[in-house]
Amino acid sequence: MSLLNVSAMSFGALSPNAVRALNRGAELGGFAHDTGEGGISPYHLENNGDLIWEVGSGYFGTRTDDGRFDPDQFAQQSSREQVKCVSLKLSQGAKPGIGGVLPAAKVTAEIARARGVPEGEKCVSPAAHSAFSTPTELIEFIARMRELSGGKPAGFKLCVGSRIDVLAICKAIKEVGTAPDFIIVDGSEGGTGAAPLEFEDHMGTPLTDGLLTVHNALVGTGLRDQIRIGASGKVAAGNDIVKRLAQGADYTNSARAMMMAVGCIQAQICHTGLCPVGVTTQDPKRQRALHVGDKSERVQNYQKATVDQAVQIMASLGVSDPRDLRPEFLQRNIARNEHRSYAELYEWLQPGELLAQAPESWATDWARADSGTFRRA
Repeated sequence: MSLLNVSAMSFGALSPNAVRALNRGAELGGFAHDTGEGGISPYHLENNGDLIWEVGSGYFGTRTDDGRFDPDQFAQQSSREQVKCVSLKLSQGAKPGIGGVLPAAKVTAEIARARGVPEGEKCVSPAAHSAFSTPTELIEFIARMRELSGGKPAGFKLCVGSRIDVLAICKAIKEVGTAPDFIIVDGSEGGTGAAPLEFEDHMGTPLTDGLLTVHNALVGTGLRDQIRIGASGKVAAGNDIVKRLAQGADYTNSARAMMMAVGCIQAQICHTGLCPVGVTTQDPKRQRALHVGDKSERVQNYQKATVDQAVQIMASLGVSDPRDLRPEFLQRNIARNEHRSYAELYEWLQPGELLAQAPESWATDWARADSGTFRRA
């Protein structure tokens, strides 16, 4: 993974030319491109950019006729050389707790083929997965994804809703005896032009709190060295990358800024198919507004300039390796004449501390976390 990669955006939500430009930009710049949950389209494959294949609750591209997970299709799709890892989407920051809808007008024959759904019918992602229902089953399912893909890294993405849920997943990892290779933490700052505004503005945990929760939970259960953490949610500039690395992430993903790199003007009519710049429309005439050759170079240039700026910031801090960033590098003004570092403001667990003796501030949630259920007692 690069320090900055293309976050999850589906074909169907994006136009063919937008997908082409993002993937060609990823190939030119040597970073990764997350497919989003809409399946792997021919446009993801044209330019040979590295793919993170995301599978959501609709199991698009790997589903049976009744919408359940199809292991044979999954094995076939994930065996592609371009697919470097597989990611299971539990939730996203723009709309945590609910699924997604692609309006019938946008479900063209191409999108129907990529997703394995009927053409011209509303395409719905359920709010919950049918392949598992408990933390233990989640971890077992991710292990199955890794096996079916021939051993490629497998992980999951979530917008944190509860510390108890995160701790329940950690308990499940310890009990099952296998861990996801990565966890992508999506902040509630994440957005999409098609999300319900109440959910986009008021639901989910902000990235800072979600990231610190996942990082500390993994450290406290002795799992941090086994699992990489990605961070997504309004990552746009070099300082955003450095901030998230100091808070515990290993790499970052960006969606909104990458969309702007391919020409998005935030018209906020993504769901109508009338995007004036060809980014989110399936209208062939409107798609022509997005020139793949030009926009793919803009994607490459944006990513490189942003990572270069992050490296410069790290160098100015005296850091020669991103892993050397520490929470004390981050400062927050808490009053007109007072500022404190993140090392002081937040609690940072020691390796294995939850297993030995959970601190008082974590003890109640640790006791309530149950690997057998996501329901909080």
